Amino acid sequence: MVNIFYKVRTVNILFLIAGLFFLPLFTYSQRTGSKGVAPATVVPPLVVPDTSKNSLLLPVVVRDTGKNSSDQYLTLKQCIDYALIHQPFINEANINVDVAKTTNAISLAGWLPQVNSSGTLTHYIQRTNSNITTTTQGFSSNSVNTFVPGVAVSQAIFSPGLLYASKSAPLYVKQAQQATDSTKIFVVSSVSKTFYTLLNTLEQINVFKEDTARLGRSLRDAYIQYKGGIVDETDYEQAAITLNNSKAQLKQANENVVPQYASLKRLMGFPPEKQFNVVFDTLQMRNAIQIDTTEQLQYEKRIELQEIRTSEDLQSQLQNYYRFSWLPTLSAFYNYNLYFADNNYNNLLSNSYPSSLVGLSFSIPIFTGFARLNNERKAKLQQQIIHWNETDLRSQINVEYTSALANYKGNYYNLQLLQRNVALARRVYFVVELQYKQGIVPYLNVITAESNLITSEINYLNALFQVLSNKIDLQKAMGNISY
Repeated sequence: MVNIFYKVRTVNILFLIAGLFFLPLFTYSQRTGSKGVAPATVVPPLVVPDTSKNSLLLPVVVRDTGKNSSDQYLTLKQCIDYALIHQPFINEANINVDVAKTTNAISLAGWLPQVNSSGTLTHYIQRTNSNITTTTQGFSSNSVNTFVPGVAVSQAIFSPGLLYASKSAPLYVKQAQQATDSTKIFVVSSVSKTFYTLLNTLEQINVFKEDTARLGRSLRDAYIQYKGGIVDETDYEQAAITLNNSKAQLKQANENVVPQYASLKRLMGFPPEKQFNVVFDTLQMRNAIQIDTTEQLQYEKRIELQEIRTSEDLQSQLQNYYRFSWLPTLSAFYNYNLYFADNNYNNLLSNSYPSSLVGLSFSIPIFTGFARLNNERKAKLQQQIIHWNETDLRSQINVEYTSALANYKGNYYNLQLLQRNVALARRVYFVVELQYKQGIVPYLNVITAESNLITSEINYLNALFQVLSNKIDLQKAMGNISY
């Protein structure tokens, strides 16, 4: 029994010595590989730097390190502030406010005194036989040449048209300012959503870079195992196929950045020939996702409803104008004339005969072919159209609010689940990769785990920025967009 024990012990010692002797040789063969020519399908793996530290999956302050070689970095707030100053639509809207004010000044000019100057120079070719001629100015003359300059001043005292202009003037300015506010709300929401779309693409680039680096390491491991005879060639080829797919996705994402930057520049009014990069704080962005979903919808906050109300007020003023257009137009006038007469042009201005008068004038529309009544009826019908537009607008606002709220709640819940999926997918990939290196599972399991990981990360990023966009839509639907 003792001899058998010593024989088994001797055999174990011999195996241990042999293993220690051949282990360096086996390790050296794995590192150096075969001295022969590699197959045509074997290519050296591409080494891609790991940029996982620049990811929304980790709370850091990230600067875009994409294609733009500019030292100017802009946050979302800076992009919005720049757009509010340089965006063409906003500048056009601001000009329209000035146009409305100028138009009102033109319409109200009738309340100011109107001064006109006129003159008549007359030369009689043939006179009547009478020695005395009565002119239209009330003078008597038999001169051949006459010159009558004059000044006429009128002042409106009451006019239905001027009264309508006075009451509607502030409403036109208010309407132009509301149009400007509506344009600003559109620009703020559009810049924010485009900014988030750009960030989504930039973060996907970081994920694809990380994935490409990870697949590069897997390709090297598969190549070493293939050269060592541990696995067959298909594992290495599958790793190469997966790496090429990841590089194609990375290339496409890099190309998508260019038009997205162009879209953001257009919405900002940023010069196309200049460059800038975006910078964002991922922790602050995550905190900005939250919004009070219990707040009740208040229709009066919507700028569209405010514009409808202003249109109703303008239409009411127009209706009142046609209703009281039968009132008389009253004005005062003052005329001053000088009369010059002589048979010789050289002495025409030698003697002058001044005259002046003052008076009141009025006009009353007695019958206008029923135009006033038809205009008043037309104004009432237009008022009804505006009322139905308001009713439809309220329904539309309610649909926008309920849709935005549902999308926000659903995508926010989806975001929480996808965040857990990312953590699970990373753990699964780590375990499966170790199992593959130890020869426990085939490479197909590694491909599946890696595919689940990249899908989870991309889905999480899409859900994150979708929730941010849904928040913008919800704030816009509730009329809470600030600028």
